[in-house]
Amino acid sequence: MGLKEKLHNFKVKNKDKKWLPAFSAIHTFLYLPNETTHNGTHIKAADDLKRTMNTVIMAMIPCLIFGMFNAGYQHNLQVGEAQAVAGSFFSSEFWTMANFMIGFWKILPLVIVSYGVGLGIEFIFAIIKGHEVEEGYLVTGMLVPLIVPVDIPLWMLAVAVVFGVVIGKEVFGGTGMNILNPALTIRAFLFFAYPTWMSGDKVWVEGAVERTNEILAGANLDAISGETILGSLAQGKEAGYGVMDMFLGFIPGSVGETSTLLILLGGLFLIFAKIGSWRIMLSSALGAIVMGLIFNQVVDSGWITESSKFYGLMSTTWWHHLLIGGFAFGTVFMATDPVTASQTNKGKWIYGFLIGFISILIRVFNPAYPEGVMLAILLMNVFAPTIDHYVVQGNVKQRMKRLKAKTA
Repeated sequence: MGLKEKLHNFKVKNKDKKWLPAFSAIHTFLYLPNETTHNGTHIKAADDLKRTMNTVIMAMIPCLIFGMFNAGYQHNLQVGEAQAVAGSFFSSEFWTMANFMIGFWKILPLVIVSYGVGLGIEFIFAIIKGHEVEEGYLVTGMLVPLIVPVDIPLWMLAVAVVFGVVIGKEVFGGTGMNILNPALTIRAFLFFAYPTWMSGDKVWVEGAVERTNEILAGANLDAISGETILGSLAQGKEAGYGVMDMFLGFIPGSVGETSTLLILLGGLFLIFAKIGSWRIMLSSALGAIVMGLIFNQVVDSGWITESSKFYGLMSTTWWHHLLIGGFAFGTVFMATDPVTASQTNKGKWIYGFLIGFISILIRVFNPAYPEGVMLAILLMNVFAPTIDHYVVQGNVKQRMKRLKAKTA
């Protein structure tokens, strides 16, 4: 008797067992999908939900690895054990094992908590409801540690994951039924529940108090505490980083959002794999550019003076908005979520443009947190079905007009 026959008999024998969905989930993750077609008129292809999710994860792995190096680099830079990188992606000052190990041991627990708690809830719901465990959380579990500050307490992350998976996905029916991006739902919960931890205006320094006493002999902690670019600009200060540093990612920020270069490469990979929508990515960038140009024009016209609290971000060069904060990461990996985004081609253009436009609008005028892509995407997630509805209705009306013209 072959392995498939043994497995089939095993499932038939234990079909009434509550733990069977959990067993099937582990088996399908390690081997093959639980259900496959062998004959008939079905279209056979190599891509299934599991392979699709794994492809997205592969696109994010470079951002994760870079984030580990960058977390250690930012720490060593603040305590004076590293020199500023001169805009070279292959700088030996950045790609050191010392930088990597600091970031690795700080970020790995975030990944473990994200997957452990999230998948645990998925298994519980599968057992309670008696359905198969879906692979949708594979991507969410990787997204979550990449979009949070490196120093977020693990218990906060665990609570947020529980909220995001239960309220953001399971109450709607699970993978494919949710109206909000689960990863952004988790980040939104952290943003509103623990705002001081999500402000993004400080640079994480590993063991800050001990390192301060050791290296600076009791100097004030602020002596080694820096600010993110958005935090500086929101306070009317200079960014303090060159354009190449912002593009390559040698800047403070959430774990995976800093390197625009690697995010672009990941986006191109998703477009090549026909998973990510280039229409959403491009239109989001266009929306951000339009809003940035409007703000620059307002500043140039003299309507906003340097004394205004909005001047710093308003005067930021329009295309710099594409390089700083979480805009690029959100546009590539979360705005393009096929479940929560618009489905029609015209709808994708509208959906993406509004995300970019609103992102920069919120970034400038949000007094509590100088970032907007998270709230913009969640807002447009809600309106995506409405956009598609009017696009479809518009197409129906146009076809009816053509039909009447031909029959007249």
